[in-house]
Amino acid sequence: MIKAIAVDMDGTFLDQNSEYNRVRFAQLFEEMIQRGIRFIVASGNQYAQLRSFFPQQRAAITFVSENGALIFQQGQLVAKQTFARDLVQEIINSLVAQADLEFILCGVEKAYLLASASEEFKQFAAQYYFALAEVASFATLPQDEFVKLALNVPVAATKQIVTELNQQFSGRIKAVASGHGSIDIIIPGVTKGAALQRLLSQWQLTSDELLAFGDANNDLEMLALTEHSYAMAESSEEVAAIAKHRAPSHNEEGVLQIIQWYLSE
Repeated sequence: MIKAIAVDMDGTFLDQNSEYNRVRFAQLFEEMIQRGIRFIVASGNQYAQLRSFFPQQRAAITFVSENGALIFQQGQLVAKQTFARDLVQEIINSLVAQADLEFILCGVEKAYLLASASEEFKQFAAQYYFALAEVASFATLPQDEFVKLALNVPVAATKQIVTELNQQFSGRIKAVASGHGSIDIIIPGVTKGAALQRLLSQWQLTSDELLAFGDANNDLEMLALTEHSYAMAESSEEVAAIAKHRAPSHNEEGVLQIIQWYLSE
């Protein structure tokens, strides 16, 4: 029996317009609550952005944000894992040296980008980071703790850049493609899957009681947890290979279709 449902957001729960069928979800969510099924949003995105999608339900949703580095329950930060500051500075120095790589430094309190960043990149950042600040330089790091660095690169260059970053910082970081040209630099071992395993243990649930949905490579560990794992129709090859099932497109309310099917069983 399913007792927890975890969903990625971009390319999975949200459609191409970054929306979802709110009426249908509200009905399904009410049934989940009545049955004691926990709903988890598991995303590489910032908590401030994620909670904005669920103004009516967010108090009852568990948010796994920043690819598992931060976990929020009932609006409170309950778990965090952060980078050492000297390693963050080393990574930034490397990225800054490559003039064509723009990036966002993701902190517990805010996300940060250079004031000199292109307008296109600033618009991209504002779409995903609601708590966002511009800085003149990263020569001195902001007073915050840091959980991730996020890049947006040409889709065709994604695999090469991921490989180069993982080779350069071997064992100290993990670079992973999160879809559509986005690359996340995360702490090794800090994944959506690890965060979900922590939650399942906290709730005394087994992995067979989890239903999970994803589309990109930062979802791999989460999908590997359970037999009830679904790759979206437009998922990466790696996700399609590891997930046990396929879901309809995110543009066809694929996640809601599958949830409704499980609830009707």
